Amino acid sequence: MRKLIFGVAIFLASALANIASAQQTMWVQIEAQRSLGKAQDVARAYAGSLQQVSGFTMRSGWYAIALGPFSPIDAEDTLRQLRITRQIPGDSYIVDGSNFRRQFWPVGGAATIAQPATPAVVPPQTPLVPTAPLIIGEETVAQARRSERGLTREERELIQTALKWEGFYTSAIDGAIGPGTRKSMAAWQRQEGIEETGVLTTAQRRDLVTRYTDMLASMGMALVVDEATGIKISLPTAMVEFDRYEPPFAHFSPKGDSDVKVLLISQTGDDATLRGLYDIMQTLEIVPLEGQRNIGARDFTLTGRNDRISSYTYAALANGHVKGFTVIWPSGADKRRNLVINEMKTSLATMADNVLPDVYGDPNAAQSLDLLAGLTIRHPDLSRSGFYVDNAGTVLTTAEIVASCERITLDDTYKAQVSAVDQASGLALLRPEQALSPIQVAQMRTSTPRIKSEIAVSGYSYGGILGAPTLTYGTLADLSGLKGEPTIKRLALDAAAGDAGGPVFDSSGAVIGMLLPGESNGNRTLPQGVNFAADTNVISAFLSENGVEAPTSEASTSMAPEDLTLMAGNMTVLVSCWN
Repeated sequence: MRKLIFGVAIFLASALANIASAQQTMWVQIEAQRSLGKAQDVARAYAGSLQQVSGFTMRSGWYAIALGPFSPIDAEDTLRQLRITRQIPGDSYIVDGSNFRRQFWPVGGAATIAQPATPAVVPPQTPLVPTAPLIIGEETVAQARRSERGLTREERELIQTALKWEGFYTSAIDGAIGPGTRKSMAAWQRQEGIEETGVLTTAQRRDLVTRYTDMLASMGMALVVDEATGIKISLPTAMVEFDRYEPPFAHFSPKGDSDVKVLLISQTGDDATLRGLYDIMQTLEIVPLEGQRNIGARDFTLTGRNDRISSYTYAALANGHVKGFTVIWPSGADKRRNLVINEMKTSLATMADNVLPDVYGDPNAAQSLDLLAGLTIRHPDLSRSGFYVDNAGTVLTTAEIVASCERITLDDTYKAQVSAVDQASGLALLRPEQALSPIQVAQMRTSTPRIKSEIAVSGYSYGGILGAPTLTYGTLADLSGLKGEPTIKRLALDAAAGDAGGPVFDSSGAVIGMLLPGESNGNRTLPQGVNFAADTNVISAFLSENGVEAPTSEASTSMAPEDLTLMAGNMTVLVSCWN
């Protein structure tokens, strides 16, 4: 569930032993993740501070994050230097890359490849308007039925399509005028204030179909053939135009003031790629949190809506390729949006031999840790820290993070519900919606720690940008607050806002408190380095009241810094609030 822990023994016994072989290209593997989405996040975080970060799928189905390529000597030097400076995990090791398959990071690649030609637009054909002879004056039902029998199959299908666009017909477009079609005709007549006969007159058919065809014409629905992505699809060409390729997307930007955007999705992959894309798309701002999400064995759909936009994404796996599209539509005009989505999904066809290469596009395109293939990554409204207090994945955090939150996540992945809050002590308890199995659970110190002893706080100081918690060292300044409060401890250390809710450790690795948020009294500013932590007695009582019995510790032996870092990383959780 969290980052894969590789044994240091594997590194000592295997990786370095193979360097002496004839291999000339080596890599420093620093992590492996089970999820493509998580692997993308981790690679992005490392790329913010390290060079030559790459990501590869592995034969095992996991996703490796590595540095390189290097010569054997440079790989060994890089590994040693980065471990000493703690820029990479202590269990990183050297590999020859033989287990690496397709590269998934950096997104878009670094190779310089010529831009493909702009996707071709096939001029749209004008839909057929029913051509039965026009009868002057009002038709009787019998006359309307006779004129209806003169319609071709294509004309009958067009009537069903127009009724579907109007929201009255929900069955298959088959050109058969059956009970379902009759019922929808009557519903349309009722909307128009016309006698409900269930049989449309010639004039009514022309009125219905003309509205639909005029709408199509206003949006410029036309078949677009994109050789680079291997996709043929109808797009609203009066509203969007081709912009650029940033794998795995072809971007179609708004035309004029339409504010409509379209993405074509095309990449090589398997079912793991499909699921990884499903996860990644949900981290983007173009897929708002509210909406249905459905994934099957071979395809998925994502819908999202907020007060600004609505979006629809469909992608499917076939012939070793994942292909699909996303429509981003401004709020309102749902009828037009639904028409476009229906036309796009109905027309979607793929060219089996064509797929967008991982390194297509402009190598000089803007890069940012907040962007994925040119799309902005969604960020939470507030991020704080927390830590596991039992083997079921229950998390203790600060009450600050749960106030007025519509949605709470753990490590940006797992949804959680607020189980209990104590505003007086500043504590909150979160329970994940799915069962979790933490690698490490907090052990509460039972004895009183010594004043001036060394302590450390584990927390997401930078809101998850680094992909792992930071350990900040300081000292225990006092066993009570500034006013003698026995429920809190005073700490001397420089903590960041994101550290609030994180565990406070003594030198043995036992938890002696939870870091509280800094004071926000505008009339008083405390000296730098003054922080406070909730006392373990208060924490234990709060947990016990809510059915959680956290393990205790009486350890007195100091823990090695690297062991404390590893333990803290496995225990500390990024808690995010989304609205």
